Formats: sequence, structure tokens, C-alpha cells
Amino acid sequence: MSTHFFQPRFDDLPKVVPVFPLSGALLLPGGHLPLNIFEPRYLAMTLDALGHGRLLAMAQPRQPDADPAPLYSVACLGRIISFIETEDGRLGITLVGVCRLRLGAEHEEVHGYRRFEAEYGPYADDLNPPPAVLATDPTAFLSVLRTYADANGLSFDWKALRDVPQAALVTSLAMACPFEPREKQALLEAETHTDRANLLTSLLRIGAASPITGGSTQ
Repeated sequence: MSTHFFQPRFDDLPKVVPVFPLSGALLLPGGHLPLNIFEPRYLAMTLDALGHGRLLAMAQPRQPDADPAPLYSVACLGRIISFIETEDGRLGITLVGVCRLRLGAEHEEVHGYRRFEAEYGPYADDLNPPPAVLATDPTAFLSVLRTYADANGLSFDWKALRDVPQAALVTSLAMACPFEPREKQALLEAETHTDRANLLTSLLRIGAASPITGGSTQ
């Protein structure tokens, strides 16, 4: 299933993963997520990951204010593809989504960050390339997106969007749009790319009817 040298094979995915709980942050397989790391425990986690396969999992807390917070059971393994050290002691990293996973038993913390057993079985197809075409009407989808963008003060390069493969566009928009954490979790747990596209379309329609945020160019 590995598509290039740096992409891990399914059989090599780690059985225990460090987990970064972050409410509202969605990582999907194939998506790119920039993060600004500044808490000491997550700096330690990132440095440890850089020395051991560059892999860590993103998960959403069910109760963000709790510490430690209970987590949603489905998370996404990410691979660090770039990092930069800042002068004020932060790390800027970019993750690419590798494969969803189901969190199992929690292990003892290391350097203050949490680790969990990971089960990838139900999500093995995440390591395969997405389908070239989804079972959705791309013209209708862009029409819904335009209505959502207008209602929320967002601006897109519509000509460029028409050339983006459907699955990649759905992944990027699902991660970038300001949905509620539980809605982001539902997008993560969608069974197929088409299911995710259909759910995203529904959320865009709801967001167009009841705009909650203004926005800038995406």
C-alpha cells in the first residue's frame, strides 16, 4: 500500500502512538495540517517523534477543558513532513495524514504526553490513493460551497478549485472550514470518501443557512 519511500507500510504502523489532543483540529488521510507547538509536553512529543519515525496521532477531546481529557475513540496518525524551530522556543510543524486508527488502552505517559494502543484494521484502505472520481456531482458541490462562502465572507479561487481532484478538495475543505468539533469528528469517521463528501455538503448547506463566522481568503 505504500506509495513512496517515506510512506509507512500498513504492517509497520506503530502499535503504540503518542497522541496530541486538540479540539477543533482535524487531520484526514492525505491532508496537510500545520501546527504551532509550544507546550513543553508537546515539544517533547514532537522531538521524540522526529527521532522515531516522525509519527504521532491527532485526536479530539470530548471535554476540552479536562486534563487529562477523555478522547474520541477514532483519531488519525500523522507523519511530520516539515518542521522549523523559532527563536522563541516553539516548533512549527506540518503533518500529513497517514491512516485513521481506533484508540485502545492508554499507556504510561512519557515526558508528560499521552500514549495509546492503536488499531488500524478498519482503516487499512486509508493508505491507498483516493478514488479519481467521487459519486457526487462536482458542479453541484461547488455551487453549495459558493453559497457557504458568500454567507460566511470567505473568498476562493473558483477557477483553481475546478481543477482540484474531488477527493483532495473534500479533504482540504473538511479540515479548513470552521465546523464544530463534533462535526469535524463526524467527517473523520465517515466511512468512505463519498460519505465524507456528502456529509461535508450537508454541513456547508447548514453553514450557509446559519452563518456563524466571517472569514478571509482561504
